[in-house]
Amino acid sequence: MELDEVLGRIVDEVAPLRGAGEVADYIPALARIDPGQFGIAVADLGGRVVGAGDWQVPFSAQSISKVFTLALVLAGSDESLWRRVGREPSGNAFNSLVQLEHERGIPRNPFINAGALAVTDELISQVGDATGELLDFLRAESGNPDLRVDEEVAASEATHAHRNLAVTHFMASYGNMHNPVATVLDQYVRQCSIEVSCRDLALAGLFLAAHGVRRDGSELLTSRQAKRVNAIMLTCGTYDAAGDFAYRVGIPGKSGVGGGVLAIVPGRCSIAVWSPGLDARGNSVTGVAALDHFTNMTGWSIF
Repeated sequence: MELDEVLGRIVDEVAPLRGAGEVADYIPALARIDPGQFGIAVADLGGRVVGAGDWQVPFSAQSISKVFTLALVLAGSDESLWRRVGREPSGNAFNSLVQLEHERGIPRNPFINAGALAVTDELISQVGDATGELLDFLRAESGNPDLRVDEEVAASEATHAHRNLAVTHFMASYGNMHNPVATVLDQYVRQCSIEVSCRDLALAGLFLAAHGVRRDGSELLTSRQAKRVNAIMLTCGTYDAAGDFAYRVGIPGKSGVGGGVLAIVPGRCSIAVWSPGLDARGNSVTGVAALDHFTNMTGWSIF
């Protein structure tokens, strides 16, 4: 079955789920998004991209941006990051303070908010403008020079960032923050507020399917590093539902509360799905179901 036929069938299969779940109403600018939208795109190793549904509609990347920030940090360091951030699933909500206190300011993994704030802090130390570095990378890999920060979402999220501010100050109290708290939080919020479409996201994430090789043929990550990022996506990428995601979908994935999910089939393709309605753990109801259908229809899985 050709990919465009697979995607067309998936659009039909998930149609009854469109609108299921709740939008991320704790970020006011996201509360107005129509939850009935759904898009899916697949990019192969040749750079060809196929999509269906609302696959070219921009949405807020939110926590999916954490994958790219992590990759940029690892590309620019000797992996010293892992002295500041763990690599284990959290088992708690993405914005929880519980483990952070118990483990003395060392976040459990780079995809919970505390861990992502530490990664952002590390990228600021490396390059200065972390958001600018991330945007340059996403524009180059997606081929879309118009990617930008949604300033309305950024302002909305910054106004309601009390928990993230507390987390950042808490890590700073343990010496696990190298730049000013306000700077780190501002850069983190702006990274999460970057707008992408499924097309953009699938192309931008393709380097993880290509063992760390970028669109222009240069190496961002070694094959070993790309394997490790994919492993962390599988075990930690969907908040405290990573086990269920691995069980249902069977490939690495990273979700965001904007309703998107980036998933990787190493050596084959990257997949981006988007539907704003979230389950209780912050993952797209329709998006995860679509990825479940995709791996079942294609047989593409790491298991």
